[in-house]
Amino acid sequence: MIRGIGPVYAKKLVRAFGETVFDVIEQQPSRLREVTGIGPKRAERIIAGWAEQKVIREIMLFLHSNGVGTSRAVRIYKTYGADAIQLISENPYRLARDIRGIGFRTADQIAAKLGIEKTALVRVRAGISYALAEAMDDGHCGLPAEELVLLTQKLLEVPADLIATALDLELQDGTVIADDLDGRRCVFLAGLYRAEREIAEKLQVLAAGKPPRLSIDAENAIPWVENRTKLVLAASQIEAVRVALASKVLVITGGPGVGKTTLVNSVLKILLAKAVAIALCAPTGRAAKRLSESTGLEAKTIHRLLETDPRTGAFRRTEEAPFDCDLLIVDETSMVDVPLMRALLRALPDRAALLLVGDVDQLPSVGPGQVLADIIASGSVPVVRLTEVFRQAAESQIIVNAHRINRGLMPDFTPVEGGDFYFVDAADAEEGVRKLLTIVQKRIPKRFGLDPIRDIQVLCPMNRGGLGARSLNIELQNALNPPGEIRIDRFGWTFCPGDKVMQVENDYDKDVYNGDLGVVSGIDMEEGELHADFDGREVTYGFSELDELVLAYATTIHKSQGSEYLAVVIPLTIQHYPMLQRNLVYTGVTRCKRLVVLVGQRKALAIAVKGAQTRRRWSKLREWLAFE
Repeated sequence: MIRGIGPVYAKKLVRAFGETVFDVIEQQPSRLREVTGIGPKRAERIIAGWAEQKVIREIMLFLHSNGVGTSRAVRIYKTYGADAIQLISENPYRLARDIRGIGFRTADQIAAKLGIEKTALVRVRAGISYALAEAMDDGHCGLPAEELVLLTQKLLEVPADLIATALDLELQDGTVIADDLDGRRCVFLAGLYRAEREIAEKLQVLAAGKPPRLSIDAENAIPWVENRTKLVLAASQIEAVRVALASKVLVITGGPGVGKTTLVNSVLKILLAKAVAIALCAPTGRAAKRLSESTGLEAKTIHRLLETDPRTGAFRRTEEAPFDCDLLIVDETSMVDVPLMRALLRALPDRAALLLVGDVDQLPSVGPGQVLADIIASGSVPVVRLTEVFRQAAESQIIVNAHRINRGLMPDFTPVEGGDFYFVDAADAEEGVRKLLTIVQKRIPKRFGLDPIRDIQVLCPMNRGGLGARSLNIELQNALNPPGEIRIDRFGWTFCPGDKVMQVENDYDKDVYNGDLGVVSGIDMEEGELHADFDGREVTYGFSELDELVLAYATTIHKSQGSEYLAVVIPLTIQHYPMLQRNLVYTGVTRCKRLVVLVGQRKALAIAVKGAQTRRRWSKLREWLAFE
């Protein structure tokens, strides 16, 4: 582990100095030259390598004594280098800001061990950003000031007047920004506040601009594309093609089976005939793959299109190095959060047009904001909303029932020969687990010939509870791929060869992203490595990196956005009450191609379908877009 000492020289040094080898390097480094093959340059490298290791050892001991594990300690050292102890001692809360995997709670424990009082201003100031980050996890870009104070009080257990003082200091520093929203004073994280404003400014410029294809005559182009594709476009699609050819920015929205793909392909064919340079992207690998398959063109994930730098996580494509395209098409736009939309618009060249495609009635992004919904609601950008379900799609119970759910109506469970939509009643969570396991392990594979691991996905409203994703993952693993001798236990999970897993954070080094699904292909206990197959590409994880993976026999509906599965099983019980929303069930149902099975209580389904559509997300984007 010391630079300059490989296995060969390690043996030579031990032979020469025995157990005193480290003392020699530390106290009598000139004696290294006594060993055959060690010249002045190698000796210097060994001495420097030992000094570096010594610093690392000191940092590791400091961090371990303050409750930080080895894998986190390595990340801290890589970020702060030799100054780690000094920087952390001055302000341990910087860890929550700078180090992936360390949140405010961990930083707070370190601070307590270092003797920082609960009421210290450095803690309360960091706590305000922590509270806003917690709100961001619920999709907010900011919070009303009084709600922020209450949340910070609850998280930190300190008096409100102390929070008010800390908030004033954070506002003066510009870490957070206050502004009015719907008549209330709200506080935003500065980065998100500026990102929303930047998105609004860019979209307003696009909406006022002329497309880079003025020579295309829609009246001639539409019959031409119908002839080429052998498809007759509906009146709503024809109008949409006209708008698309005449606009520099356009949103196309609608549910399943309404012809979004046909419309996009028609526009593409017309523009490609005019040699327009087109870039296509989607938020997830699976969504990008589907976009490629439906258009016959290369589509990339947004992160790949933006060319993420693996070292820093920053994007190489910016205003200074924009995309080389005349039109950018973004699919599954409902999943795109504020920071990612800002990055896309920054890299869009001035000449290019923008086409945003997505289903606004699905769940909004996991990250902050509700970009697609805000753009549509602002009325400042041309929008085509497709509503007509086409005949072939109308034969699918999945599509018909998805639209019923979206309109606040209960699905139709009338038995149909060769049906694709079912409800299995379960009185409580215990019975639900038992029936769900039978359905996934036996009934669907036997009747539909589907593989229970690769083809069937269990989608849960939430992580917690007996019918939550975490508990069901353990049950499904035991049923479908019971842990054997070759296994690794890390971060609360047991991983075995054959397990279905999901990446839960963007890893630019490995080129795998939050939500990507894979299968464990092997575990090397000697090397301390796990290998996983992601759509035919092998990715290797050190055991200390396994906090990036979770089992994925079951996942949350939120995490499934942008994915599509052959069969979906959705547990729904009153236990899930906090999450029972119409757009949650709608999103889960629309993830599926061939078969949907709901398991649980019909009352829970009725609460979701008849209930409120969405919870309020605090975001300024719609207001800024609507402001001329």
